[in-house]
Amino acid sequence: MSAKKMKVLLLQDVEHLGKAGEIKDVSGGFGRNYLLPKGFAVLATKSQVKQAEERLAAQRRKAEAARKEAEALAARLAELTLTFTVKVGEQDRLYGSVTNADIAAKLHEVAGIEIDRRKIGLEDPIKRTGEYEVPVELMSGVSSTLKVVVVGE
Repeated sequence: MSAKKMKVLLLQDVEHLGKAGEIKDVSGGFGRNYLLPKGFAVLATKSQVKQAEERLAAQRRKAEAARKEAEALAARLAELTLTFTVKVGEQDRLYGSVTNADIAAKLHEVAGIEIDRRKIGLEDPIKRTGEYEVPVELMSGVSSTLKVVVVGE
């Protein structure tokens, strides 16, 4: 018995085998009985390989455009200063607090920038007046800091 190999083009990431778009040599049984019927891969024909390369190139272009857009937004955020005017009590302690959701809402109101509150890296809500540097993670590898000023009424 000889184990025949077959070349397949992965359509999805397959654990312990490879990522989508890669061409792999697999045993005939694994390919015919698992990868092909489940839709994880197709036979690596010239046309399939060419289509996969074109898809991969399009994904790279899209990712690069998104990265450039995020970097431009990061530069814009670094120049911004958000000012919150809130009621304060003794020792400049706020009645309530300024949270990442408040910062996201103010950012949208002032600059028209829509950022998910979960991307604003505020460890704990701000409970005192003062100036704060708040990190903002825009995408993997692209982050910025936003200046937040809290003043009392």
